[in-house]
Amino acid sequence: MSRPVHFDITADDPDRAVAFYEKVFGWKITHWGDGGPMEYWLITTGESQPGIDGGLSRRTDGDAPATTNTIGVDSLDDAMAAIRESGGEIIQERAPIPGVGWFAAFTDTEGNRFGLMQPDDSAA
Repeated sequence: MSRPVHFDITADDPDRAVAFYEKVFGWKITHWGDGGPMEYWLITTGESQPGIDGGLSRRTDGDAPATTNTIGVDSLDDAMAAIRESGGEIIQERAPIPGVGWFAAFTDTEGNRFGLMQPDDSAA
């Protein structure tokens, strides 16, 4: 079975985006150097994993096609505060996903949309 194993983030200002993700999530981001025909940065988010799982939902009237990568966090409140302080915008406030956890959504300094998930089996 094929699995997603990598993501790309686009940025108008890569230095601003690097600073945002390093500050908010503690990711390690390094310039690839002479890695090819384009400027590229490598993002390390933590321990290596074989892939990520996902979900699919029916698009409702008026929804634009979209893919949302969701980032797991220990504290949704802390992550939301760091996003605001670092120039990002919360576009969906904290909401429960019953039996799973708490979800919110944000855009980074470059306008890219992401989700946040704080695991909590008791969320209702």
